[in-house]
Order: sequence, then C-alpha cells, then structure tokens
Amino acid sequence: MSKILERINCPDDVRWLDRRELGELCSELRELLVSTVTENGGHLASSLGAVELTIALHRVFDSPRDKMIWDVGHQSYVHKLLTGRREQFSSLRRYQGLSGFPDRNESPHDAFTTGHGGTSISAALGMALTRDLVRGNHHVVAVIGDGCLTCGMAYEGLNHAGHLNTRLIVVLNDNGMSISPTVGALARWLNVVRTTNPYIQAKEQTRRLLSLLPGGKRLRWALHRLKEGAKAVFMPTMMWEQLGFTYLGPIDGHDVAELEKALVRAKNYHKPVIVHVLTIKGKGYRPAEDNPTRFHGVSPKSERPVTAPTYSQVFAQTVRGLLRDNPKLVVISAAMIEGNSLSPLAKEFPHRIYDVGISEQHAVTLAAGLATQGFIPVVAIYSTFLQRAFDQILHDVCLPDLPVIFAVDRSGIVGDDGKTHQGLFDLSYLSLMPNIIVCAPKDENELRNLLYTSLTTEHPMAIRYPRGQGANVPLATELHQIPIGKAEIVKQGADMAIIGIGSTVMPSIEAAKHLAPRGIDAMVVNARFAKPLDTELILDAANRTKKMVIVEENVLSGGFGAAVLELLEKAKVSDVKVRRLGIPDEFVTHGKQDFLRSLYHLDAQGIASECIDFLAQFHDHSIRPLSPYSPEPFA
Repeated sequence: MSKILERINCPDDVRWLDRRELGELCSELRELLVSTVTENGGHLASSLGAVELTIALHRVFDSPRDKMIWDVGHQSYVHKLLTGRREQFSSLRRYQGLSGFPDRNESPHDAFTTGHGGTSISAALGMALTRDLVRGNHHVVAVIGDGCLTCGMAYEGLNHAGHLNTRLIVVLNDNGMSISPTVGALARWLNVVRTTNPYIQAKEQTRRLLSLLPGGKRLRWALHRLKEGAKAVFMPTMMWEQLGFTYLGPIDGHDVAELEKALVRAKNYHKPVIVHVLTIKGKGYRPAEDNPTRFHGVSPKSERPVTAPTYSQVFAQTVRGLLRDNPKLVVISAAMIEGNSLSPLAKEFPHRIYDVGISEQHAVTLAAGLATQGFIPVVAIYSTFLQRAFDQILHDVCLPDLPVIFAVDRSGIVGDDGKTHQGLFDLSYLSLMPNIIVCAPKDENELRNLLYTSLTTEHPMAIRYPRGQGANVPLATELHQIPIGKAEIVKQGADMAIIGIGSTVMPSIEAAKHLAPRGIDAMVVNARFAKPLDTELILDAANRTKKMVIVEENVLSGGFGAAVLELLEKAKVSDVKVRRLGIPDEFVTHGKQDFLRSLYHLDAQGIASECIDFLAQFHDHSIRPLSPYSPEPFA
C-alpha cells in the first residue's frame, strides 16, 4: 500500500485524511525529515516538534489564500512538504534547491521571506491590515516560538496589534527552547502558564454548572467580576489580555484533533487571538528529544572531516584565558551560547557570561552600559544578526566612543543557510561608523592576538571571522599586541599586489603560487584592518607595482576595496590600476562554502584567474603559458 505522504501534493489533500491516516502521515513526515536533514544538514529538532501543528494549520486554514507566516522558519520544513514541494525536498539547502527557510520566490504558500527571529507578528499584522483595507475576509496566522518572544520587535508587534484590535491569530509554539533553552523572565513566566490547564478546566465546569441553576446568568455576572480580579492576581495569561489578545490554551501541540478545535475557535474571533501550543522540540526522534540543542542545526554527512578547530572554538578558548586574567572582562551572547562555543565558559563564569536571548539591540546597549562603568564587554554575535543592532552600535557605542568589543562570528559566506544568513555586509556597515576599529584575522593566531589587542584599545573594535575550520596553524602559547591599523606584507613581488583581508588572505597566498610559474611575481598583503587602513603600506605597494587586486569576502559596495579606492583618491594617486574582487550587488543564495567562493572567484584558483585576466589588459606584461608544477611554500 502506498504511503500517505505520496498522496499529498497540496494542502487540500491533507484535509481529506481520517485520524488513522493523520497518525501515519505524522510518522512518515518525521521519517523523511530525519533522513533528509541528516543527509543535507539543516534545522531538524524544530521541524520535528512542529509536525502536528503544521498539519492542523493546513487542515483548518486555506493556504495560500489564508496567510501563514513562520517566524525565523526553522520549523517550516513540514510546511514545504505539504505545499507541493515533496519531490524537491531532497534538494533542501543545496545550490539551486529548496531554501532552508520560507521564501516568497519559492512558493505562493510562503507568505513572507524570513530567516531572522521576531518578525512574524509585525509582518502578519501588515498583511491583516491590507486585508482590512481591501475588505477581504481571509485569515492571517503568525507562528512564533517562545524563543523568539525574547525579541523586542515581537512585543512591538503585539502591542500594535492589540491596539488596532484587528483580526489576527498568533500561534505561540512553546517548546521552552530557541536554539538553547529559552532564557529570562519570560521563560519562567511561560513555565507558569504551562501549568494553568487545571484552572481553565475548572472555569469551564463552573460555567456549565451555573447555567443549570436558577438565576445562573446573574450569578455568572457576579462571579465574572470576582474572577477578573482574581485572574489579575493569579493568572499569568492576563498579560495577553492586557495587550488586547484573547488567550486560548495551553493546547497539546502533538494532538491534531485538539489543535484543530483551538484553531477553529480562534478563526471565529474578530479580534487578536493567541493560541498557546505546547510542543516537544525533536518530537519522535529520540536523539533530538534527548538533546534538542545538538539537533537544532545538523551538519550534512558530506562535510569534510574536522582537521582543525573552528574559528568559534579558537575564539572561545582565547576568551577563557582572557576572562581568567581580567576580572573586568564580560561576554554577551544573543541566544548563541552554543553557536559561539561559549557553553563551557558559561559554566565556568556564570556571572560574567550573559545570554540575553534573541535580543541583539539589547545586547549591544547592555554592553555600552557595562563599558561606561569600566568593564570590557565582548559582544559575540553572528554577522547576519549583528546588523539588526545597527543603530545601537552607531548611537550607543560609537557615538560615545565606548570600548565595546564585537566578535563578529560567521562573517563572509556561510553556505547552506543562504540569503538570510550570509555575513557579507559587516565590513560595509561597520566601517562607515566613526570611532570604530574594524579588522579581520588571516588565521587562528591572528584572531587570538587581535582579541588580546582589543582589550587595550579604549575604542569600539569589531573582529570579524568566518564560519568553519581555521587554517590549522599551530597556536602560539603567548599572545601579543598587533599595532592598530598595521598591515603586513606576506610575500614581496614586483609585478602586482594582491591585497586580501581576513578569510581571503590564505587563498591570495595560494593564488600567488599559481601565478609564479606564469611569470607573474605577485606581492601579497594581509591588510588585517579595514579601518583604519595602513595608508603607508598600501600606498607604497600601489606606487611600487602600479597594479592592485583587492580581495574581500564582503559586498563590494562600501567594503574594504571601496575604502582603498577612497585612499588612492585622497592621496591623488591616479596612475594605479585596481581590480576589486568580492560580492556584487546581489544576495548570495545557499550552497556549500567552497562552491560559492569558487563561484565568486574568491578561492585561490579564482583569484589567480582574475589576476591573469587583469594583467592581460596591459601590453607591458608578458604572461608565460601555464605548465605543470608543484608550488613550494614561500619562505
């Protein structure tokens, strides 16, 4: 007999299933999720926990006419499977395959393109208002996890929705987790709400009993007044009602029938409703249930074996030593304790490692407050998420020139997470701010030394480093200061200069090795600093070689290469030819890091090819034919 899932080609097909078939469908979905995500990589535990909820949503609502907005989108894989993308699901997170997040360009069932937390309620409210303006009658549903309720933006959306009192359904998928366990007072409050079911049941039983008694209606009115006063004291659900929402729940998030009843009830309200659903992250797959943090994001099987520590691990190891030596040092993470490799440090320094939840704006201004009182805060946030705190960095840190250190993890091409997570803008958005120092290490030792240097700068300093393994260089036992704004010449050369920064330095060195047998003697410069630039070294290299190729894993607009061009203009250097390699004016899709770097000519072969093409424009340089060789390391 054919599998149930093979008969599901659109949401309509789900609505005709009976209870037995629904149970089989849940099992088949989980089986496919585990097999595909463990092969391709992706967000496993979140999607496993939302299987029944997704089925119930598609049985009750009519997508794409009714709009469903998935906050972040970690939990949207089942949604993809039920909306006509089953045949393409094996391409999940692969180049030119399905995105790992909702994408409006991928399907009309994806109402909103997303990948960052806390956006669903605001976006859903915007869609609800447009429905009202055109006098439509469809439903708008925002599905948000309890972890994303740590976002200030979520409360801005809730506050406005309650004020407008328009029809909007917010489904709170509460599993007590974001990536790591949800932190803060909100998490404790939701834990209380999870225990209120007996109260809700007792309320319904009392209502039914009073309706059978003489004068029951008047008794109900009197008890209603008493109940409202008592509820304000004893019931944590009052928060939602104070915001203007009708609260339904808590609901068993793994019981499709109960979920459907609650969602149908929510449809009948003509005001904002919150449906509180309790789920288990990783449901149905024991390893993920036992360790939902470990199985939040799964690496694909095909990834190369680990031969070196990651930059995140080197960062954490270095910070551990600095924390031990300096009691004024503190570390702030925005729900990325695991991702930043800080979990062991959080146990060793529980009062100096702060996880603020998905609250990047708060994290930065919290650091500013700490810095005003003589402490040295390190804000460890992924590049793509740090951009959410642009104003806080500019206004609260750079304007007063406070010594806050930004550890900008996952900078550059991050790979399979795709457009919403590529860290390709930080050199641009950070370098335009006055007072800040912006740098990027070429390898693990330079990362350690830049962190050590940052403790004494007395200015804001951002250190960007890539996702994944380092260059596998031996780690020095001693840390030393790197002069601010000083680059280094890695290899001398007379024909041209290749200037790399951060993750592009090592491939630039390899590119020079490829160029040597072709008669091209290339200088290689490790810029280190995007701001301030080493003007003396760069201008000297420009004047000596007259030809420069600048390589950065960042958008070209406003990036490192743009800063070098500004330097040449300011110095009135007009006889130097420049080619910039980086990311053009586009969003980079999902795919393997190595493949995407090759696609944009940011690997060694691509850089060498660009240098050859660049020099071929000038008739004064003869390029010898390529012959087989085995390049030797530079001295």
